[in-house]
Order: sequence, then C-alpha cells, then structure tokens
Amino acid sequence: MNIFKKILPLMLVVSMVSSCALFKSAEEEPDNYRVPRFTSLEPIDFKVKQIDVVSEFTPTFTRPNVEHLFPISIERTAKVWARDRLKAVDFGSDRVAEVIIKDASVTEEIEKSQEMFVKDRIKYRANLDVVIRITDTKSLSKAETEVIAWRELIIPADTDITEKEQYWNSMVTKLFNEFNAKMDQNIHRYLNAYIENNNYIENYE
Repeated sequence: MNIFKKILPLMLVVSMVSSCALFKSAEEEPDNYRVPRFTSLEPIDFKVKQIDVVSEFTPTFTRPNVEHLFPISIERTAKVWARDRLKAVDFGSDRVAEVIIKDASVTEEIEKSQEMFVKDRIKYRANLDVVIRITDTKSLSKAETEVIAWRELIIPADTDITEKEQYWNSMVTKLFNEFNAKMDQNIHRYLNAYIENNNYIENYE
C-alpha cells in the first residue's frame, strides 16, 4: 500500500490501496450480481446542507477497457456507496459536500504464455478513484480527501463467461470493501471537523 499526501487550502489527502488475486477458485465466489450495499454500517453524518454525487468518468466501450462488460458497475457501486454511507445533517449551513468519481475503469490485458502446454492468461485491473470535497459556499474554504484503489485479477484465457462473471463480481466486491475501509478512515482523520458528533480518536503510530 502506498499513501501520498498533499496540502490544499485546508487539506487534501490522497491514498492508494491495492491488491492482486491470482487463480482463485471460482466455486468460492458468490453467484449473484447485486450491487454491494453498505446500509449495515453506521452512516457518516456530515455537517453540510447537501451531498452531491458527480461522476467525471466516461467509459470508452473499447478494449482494453472492459468495465461495460462487468455485471456490477464500479461507477454505479460508487454512487450507491455514497448514498449508503454519507448523510447531510446541517441544512442551515453554507457547506456542501461533493463525492466526485474520477475513475471507475477496468482494463483487460492478454498475457501470452512462452511455454508449451501452459495456457495464456488474462489480467484484469479494476480502478477506483473517488474524491470527497467539502466547500463552504460563504467563505469558499475547502477540504477534501481522496482514495485511489485498485485490484488485479489473473485468470486462464479460456475461462468461460459464467466463471468470468463470478471472478469479476468478487473483484468488485473486494475492491469496495477495501475502498470503504480506507475512505472511512480518511474521512474521520482528515474531514473530522465536518462530522456530526465525531468521537474519532486518532491513533498515531
């Protein structure tokens, strides 16, 4: 895991989480393709009058990008995550929160085998880049945090479509589990001044 930090007028944090999965059994993966929900988690109450979810990601529908083939859309799941986890609770304030989806892509790469009797492989890389920005419309002060997350999956090139969809489903679910944990941490660490009844205690190591 690599974490990059950068200061904006108030604060900006850029974090990266990454993982790689290699030849996991498809039988272990769930066979339904419902968008992951986060309603079982305590929502984060922002002291803002509204929360806007904006996507700056535009799919190309052209290889090597294959996000349009996934039964679970990363872009849509990011929007669902924002609705499930973030709540506006200070409707009389001058503050607005934005959830900006900058990347929700998946790329595909064929890895040709150099050995006889060894199958070619396909490598998928799922990318998620989300910024949460809080702006005081009166003072124009801003604070934001960003998480860039990715996962890679490598499977045999002759994997059938049913198995592929199971792998893809698991890939997206795990991507968002990682993203949710890191973004939750970032929000409480760097946007804690905008959280209602915040009891978060920073643990400095």
